[in-house]
Amino acid sequence: MILQDIEEFDGNYQALIIPADAQGPQGEALRRLLGNGGVEKIDQLDIQVAELIKIAHPSQKFEEKELRHQTVSFFNEHPRDQYGNWVYYPWRRQLIRILAKEDFINLRTSRNRYKIKDEEQQRLYTKKIGVIGLSVGQSVALSLAMERSFGELRIADFDTLELSNMNRIRTGLYSLGLKKVWVVAREIAEIDPFLKVTIYDEGISDENIEDFFTRDGGIDLLVEECDSLPVKIKSRLMAKAKQIPVIMDTSDRGMMDIERFDLDPKRPIFHGYLSKFGNETELLDKLADNYREILLAILHFEQLSERLKYSMSEIGKTITTWPQLASSVIMGGAMGAHYARMILLDQNVPSNRFYVDLDAIN
Repeated sequence: MILQDIEEFDGNYQALIIPADAQGPQGEALRRLLGNGGVEKIDQLDIQVAELIKIAHPSQKFEEKELRHQTVSFFNEHPRDQYGNWVYYPWRRQLIRILAKEDFINLRTSRNRYKIKDEEQQRLYTKKIGVIGLSVGQSVALSLAMERSFGELRIADFDTLELSNMNRIRTGLYSLGLKKVWVVAREIAEIDPFLKVTIYDEGISDENIEDFFTRDGGIDLLVEECDSLPVKIKSRLMAKAKQIPVIMDTSDRGMMDIERFDLDPKRPIFHGYLSKFGNETELLDKLADNYREILLAILHFEQLSERLKYSMSEIGKTITTWPQLASSVIMGGAMGAHYARMILLDQNVPSNRFYVDLDAIN
């Protein structure tokens, strides 16, 4: 969030970016922060500039003395007190010095090249991705952010972080009680303050689902990872109507679901696994009487791991909900980010349900 947008600034999850050469109100805000003894200042700009110089001369092996000389030359051309940005993180009370935006992005993504081609990286910056549900969804969101595979990320979850979530959600105890969307948005801002993250902290509802899908031209891809069966169905019906692809990981046996409604808007949701319940537009009306049957049909119960099958029989007896493990969630995040990138770059990813079952690999 650049300082001139201060009216829209939300210190619960947004970082404040202030140019080092800021004047007027921006400059005054920066001076106050720099002079505030309660704010930690972290200035590692020289190290970033040295690394920027190295990636600009990949064939050259710099001696330490020569690299220092090149860094001094850089600041002769770009005065140190005027170059780059300061980023303030209110929840950490830290003020951090970073490169100018273009240099920052170039350096931060330099190790993507050529796994992701330059033109592909630029294309990804134009894409909007929606993520509903922030357990596996958190892992997908952070992987996408690290690879810088979007221009805007919309994250939706109504829940707050509880201690039992921390067997699979990577964060610290300081996040307990916070909205999950804040936790994810904060971590993304700490990785890259220039990434745009839009939060829906009440989750997805009838009142906001249209906005989530269509605001500012609409999302290009949906990552659906929520626990709510009505939202799973509603979001797919909306994605189908608007021809938006959907991906989902279930964190059991490495199951990945890909539904290419952009390529085939007539295909049934959930690959037709719910066809026995009649017209898909009537599914929501049938949930009350068929909730468990519809859920098990979506999961394709016969294909679940034996331990998850047993767990399902223990819900409400010895456990409150189905278990998820960090290893499975992290793996799902990696697969989700991978296939999201492939779909957004128009690579060959057909509709499919498949398993990357580590237990089956000898």
